[in-house]
Amino acid sequence: MIQLTIMKITGYGPWTLTLGSDREHELQMLQSQLYNKLQELFSKKNCLVFLNRSDEYFSVTNGLSLDEHIVIQKELESLFDVKLSMSIGYGENPYDANLDAYEAKKSQKFLNEQYSIFGTLNGHSEHSVTIMHLDVDDLTSKRKQKMSPYDTSSLMFKIYSRMSEYFLSKNSLTFFMGGDNFMVVTNSEFKNFAKDFIKISKDEFEIELNCGIGTAQTSRDAVKLATKSLDTIREIRDSGKEKPEIYELN
Repeated sequence: MIQLTIMKITGYGPWTLTLGSDREHELQMLQSQLYNKLQELFSKKNCLVFLNRSDEYFSVTNGLSLDEHIVIQKELESLFDVKLSMSIGYGENPYDANLDAYEAKKSQKFLNEQYSIFGTLNGHSEHSVTIMHLDVDDLTSKRKQKMSPYDTSSLMFKIYSRMSEYFLSKNSLTFFMGGDNFMVVTNSEFKNFAKDFIKISKDEFEIELNCGIGTAQTSRDAVKLATKSLDTIREIRDSGKEKPEIYELN
């Protein structure tokens, strides 16, 4: 089971209009500051925040209680003029948890109305989460050969779009983490998914991906293991040995 919290700025559109037309720089600063604070607060609770859109954020919050969500909301309200809603859902896979959270907010199913928290809490800490960390193998040398910075960005977004489409069909959620890094919140069939998409990236983009996989009780620990797995692939490659495409730790 996966517990997922979706955070969204409330009344954002009307609020932005109060800033006048010369507002874009202020909005970009606000969004980056808000993301920074969310990442700080949730990481202290062994969670990790993923940027879905600039006004919306996802976090896998296995084991995080309602009271802990309220503490985070209180701190955010003390720091920012804008307010956030939190929608908590859970399911057998990440996509179903996302739907559960969405439906809870849509139907106004409050867990705490004062702090705009909707949803259903799982609260069980014994359930594990699996996260993949993928990156492009040796992108630096590829860029030196034939790709400008903007060409590289364009390619990363094409890969991200294809990756998101593929993993969504497997009830998993994909997030672009910057550079050439992607993370996928997935479920028990992850090994087959990773192998299949690595082949897709070779066939469609002529790009080789590495995939580190981590499984733990919290999303921060799962990401730590996934990143350590990815680092292990690089270490094997740099040692001159034949590297695996996929490496897993739990």
